[in-house]
Amino acid sequence: MLDIETKPPGVPRAPEAAELVEVAQDVFWTRIPLPGKLNHINIWLLREEDGFSVVDTGMHTPEAKAAWELLFSSLPEDMPVRRVFVTHLHPDHVGMAGWLMERGAEEFWMTRLEYLTSRVLVAQSHDSTVPGDITAFFRAAGWPETVLESYHDHYHNYGRLVSPLPRSFSRLQEGQRHIIGGRSWRVVIGNGHSPEHACLYCEDDKLLISGDQVLPGISSNVSVTPLEPAANPMADWLASLRKLKSEIPDDVLVLPAHQRCFTGLHERIDSLLADQEKALNELRRALESGPKRVVDVFAVLFGRVITEESFMIYSLATGEALACLNYLAELGEVGSSIDTQRVRWYHLR
Repeated sequence: MLDIETKPPGVPRAPEAAELVEVAQDVFWTRIPLPGKLNHINIWLLREEDGFSVVDTGMHTPEAKAAWELLFSSLPEDMPVRRVFVTHLHPDHVGMAGWLMERGAEEFWMTRLEYLTSRVLVAQSHDSTVPGDITAFFRAAGWPETVLESYHDHYHNYGRLVSPLPRSFSRLQEGQRHIIGGRSWRVVIGNGHSPEHACLYCEDDKLLISGDQVLPGISSNVSVTPLEPAANPMADWLASLRKLKSEIPDDVLVLPAHQRCFTGLHERIDSLLADQEKALNELRRALESGPKRVVDVFAVLFGRVITEESFMIYSLATGEALACLNYLAELGEVGSSIDTQRVRWYHLR
């Protein structure tokens, strides 16, 4: 993993929370705090004649609100945020979008599938109890009863961490161009990490706002969720990485959602592809010794023991392990069966 404190030559230094660092003329980098080990999301503010457009927003928490309030007070000439662009539906990206709209932003941009899926997840988070099919999804993965019981405390988190979304939105689409701060930005869609993730590419100034689609020192989580249990997001993500490499030149400055700005996009994509193929090969070898549950392959895929102590990490590991298994299943390499306890076991064909 890369050291996020290291500043390679030509790459801007990382800002403190709510501090503005100019990475290109009128393109500013700031950070909004997050709970947990990752501890921040990078926010990009693009200065226009009468205000700012912002890309991504942070998670809806008291700490994020305080950071935004501080940021508002430090924006040049008290210029407002007028447009909100959200790369995808995860709470650290969309969480403060509704709050910003309530504070006076005039336009809210998101891809259709991200917006609608977010609305579904918010609605589900208001269920009075955890639906049986969702409990069955995690039981099939091999979750012990203690973890299933603790899931009840987390089921409503999405709705808690996302401020009420606007009831209408403007749609980001593949190939669409936006003039923001005098620059032309092209929308480049990726999949896998989320359903319809939007990146913004400025060809003239060689800038790529990559969201979570490409990160410098960690790989994007690619998960199967109860919303679409038979999905194959790993195939989508690998195809999206190859698409980015083919469409975006190597010499861009990448502005990611986490960690630091970086150069060398193609090398990073090659590394991600190679690491994922290595993990899939390790999974193939593990299955040669006999059937496995989802929870049995964590150490194989992630190189360390993952326990129930951190529910979030345990949940993300479950989703990504299932994504790898579904990927091999769609290739025809892996089959599965359900035992009398409704737990699914995976085996080589």
